[in-house]
Amino acid sequence: MFRTARMRKLNVITLDKYAGPTVSALHDEGIVQINDISERIQQDPKLAELLKPSKVTPHTGKLSSLLMKTSGISDLLGDALSEDRSMKELIMSFISPDLPVPKEVEDVDTESLIAYAESTLSQVEGETKGIENKLAALDSEESKLESNKALAEKLKPLDMDLGLLSDSKYTSTIVGRITAESAQKFKDEYSKITDDLFYELVPDEEKEYYIMVVVVANEYKDDIYTLLRKNEFEKFETEDLEGRPDSLISSSESRLQAIESERSQAKAELKVVAEKWDDEVLALKEQLENEKDKNEVFAGFAETDKTYVFEAWVPEKDVEKAQSIIETATEGHAIMEVEEVPDNAEDVPVLQQNNAYAKPYELLVEMYSPLKYNEIDPTLFVALTYPFFFGFCLTDAGYGLLVAIIGFILYRGMGKVNRTMHDGGLIIIASGVWAIILGLVTNGLLGDLWTRILGWGPALPTVIDSINAFKYPATILVIAIVIGVIYTNLGFILGAIDNIRYGDKKEALGSQIVWFIFELGIVLLILGFLFPAFGMIGMALGAILIVAALGILFWTNGAFGLMDVFGFMGDVLSYARLLALCLATGGIAMTVNILTNMVNDMIPFVGIVLAIIIFIGGHIANFLFQVLGAGVNALRLNYVEFFAQFYMGGKHSFEAFKAKRQFTKIKK
Repeated sequence: MFRTARMRKLNVITLDKYAGPTVSALHDEGIVQINDISERIQQDPKLAELLKPSKVTPHTGKLSSLLMKTSGISDLLGDALSEDRSMKELIMSFISPDLPVPKEVEDVDTESLIAYAESTLSQVEGETKGIENKLAALDSEESKLESNKALAEKLKPLDMDLGLLSDSKYTSTIVGRITAESAQKFKDEYSKITDDLFYELVPDEEKEYYIMVVVVANEYKDDIYTLLRKNEFEKFETEDLEGRPDSLISSSESRLQAIESERSQAKAELKVVAEKWDDEVLALKEQLENEKDKNEVFAGFAETDKTYVFEAWVPEKDVEKAQSIIETATEGHAIMEVEEVPDNAEDVPVLQQNNAYAKPYELLVEMYSPLKYNEIDPTLFVALTYPFFFGFCLTDAGYGLLVAIIGFILYRGMGKVNRTMHDGGLIIIASGVWAIILGLVTNGLLGDLWTRILGWGPALPTVIDSINAFKYPATILVIAIVIGVIYTNLGFILGAIDNIRYGDKKEALGSQIVWFIFELGIVLLILGFLFPAFGMIGMALGAILIVAALGILFWTNGAFGLMDVFGFMGDVLSYARLLALCLATGGIAMTVNILTNMVNDMIPFVGIVLAIIIFIGGHIANFLFQVLGAGVNALRLNYVEFFAQFYMGGKHSFEAFKAKRQFTKIKK
């Protein structure tokens, strides 16, 4: 539980004809992580004399191409199925998503799968290609019509057949928009280029610009256009326009409506195709992904003329099983060596092994950093403290109930199809439950709803009066600080254990053990001050221990090590945020309730309506703000105050070489 899985390195040599079956067998079982050895061979001249880096199989390129095509078709069909879904359907897809029914597929070789994929995609494309082309043509026509319509709107002041604005054999027509000031500059300057020019200015509807039509001999077109551009002229492309602006706008709108109807019909046809082929395409996509993985993994192998060599990381408990799989797949034609892994090895992938309760919280630990191999896994501590800290920060039974409901919906909804959502839902449920418990015992239920709005008594019947947050905040503060001391010391213990196991005893003394000496000194000083019988002896011992602790800090970390005292005090006092957020939640909720009562009492007739709006809106806003604060600070107390005392962090998590089986299952 507190240890990552012990790992072994499995070195394998087998004949090339057995490499494929071995890879397939390991891929199906999913208990090893293949270690890439190709780069090591390139960097080691001695190894390079014996082995050469392997390459992906010849089928990999074709598989990648088919997978890309399949993904595109899958996206197309998926979009067609989700088109025009109502808000109710969208909500239900989140609350209760449809679970995929795995399709039984044959365990075929790569060439057979490629042939099947080509055949299937050909059939699907035969039904979708025409619809895709039609939709693309409609989109292109719509874009052109929208552009022409917008241009016709700008050219309304001309009130002429826009087809007359086209170029002729000898002349060019330039149409655009220009300001009155710029138009005057153009009038003053165009004669320097040619007098053989005609132009017309018509005020546009905004009265700030003029529509300008310039007709000029072809030989002067470029020079005149350059002059216009210098004068901030906005050119309109009118080559494809025919008819008067009003007529063009009307015909464009009519055709756009027809396009929308045709598009809806085409999408309906595509949806029918999607309903027929979507499951098949998803299954094919998964098969291609798995086959591509198996063909690409050879790039991490080494080879000789007749053999393949590869390495795999295997959890210690699965070593014999992995050897048995390889032995069977190679018909006994394999040499295997199991290599011990030192405790201080750096590049070992880490596999966490927590119980069912703590397992979801691996998500939070992984967010911080992968663990270092063989260091203490703090996931169980996070599983115990994160929801408690969250509940302590929120400390409101009403808000906690809503949090727990959201977590349950997430767990029972998207959690069925997504592991992250599953784990996140369980974490949120636990956090909500703690907020309910702590809210009930500290008198938090939508602030002081029980007393102020409902008038059912001075406090909830579940309240423990001595920890009523608003009556005895000092008690809550003491509890928060005590929790901080305990949790910080737990971090010191874990850090000392790790450092001693890794042989760094000086680090253990200067970063963890020293604080127990410092704390004992403070305790003795306090006892000597409070109890005269203990008196000077206690104070003297306390002072000696504190000085000793400061000396250890100086010896292990230098002069700057003495500054760690302030860091230690800051870590402990940081737990006071539990009280701060607890009071903030209740205080704002209480303010919402006070405003609700005031509006209801002071405003006749509509007061009750406004009061309900204030009550609901205020509590929603407070809920969102406080839940965010509780989540962030519960993480912070683990990441900053706790992990900082011991967490080393590694590089890699264990990633099993494993087939994905969400939409498919192999026929037995």
